[in-house]
Amino acid sequence: MRYEFTSELWRWKGRVDSTWVFASVPEEVSDEIQQVVAGMEKGFGSVRVDVSLGASRWRTSIFPSDRAYSLPIKKAVRSAEGVELGDEVHIAIALVDF
Repeated sequence: MRYEFTSELWRWKGRVDSTWVFASVPEEVSDEIQQVVAGMEKGFGSVRVDVSLGASRWRTSIFPSDRAYSLPIKKAVRSAEGVELGDEVHIAIALVDF
């Protein structure tokens, strides 16, 4: 299954020195993904996805947070696409193994 959405890039605030940057998967998309993968999640409730942001493509996992999944955006991708914290980005994800 493939999903497309726009999300703002944000920094994880779990640690003061955190360099982890994420995009939130919208709640309605997260709800649909939860229904599809119910009981088949990987460690920490993660779900493997193929991601497209601009011309960049990579495989990673999305992780459950409060009411939606969080998608990590690697520094190499942010640099290649010229995006930074606070930017709105268009993202496509496809579930792997479903």
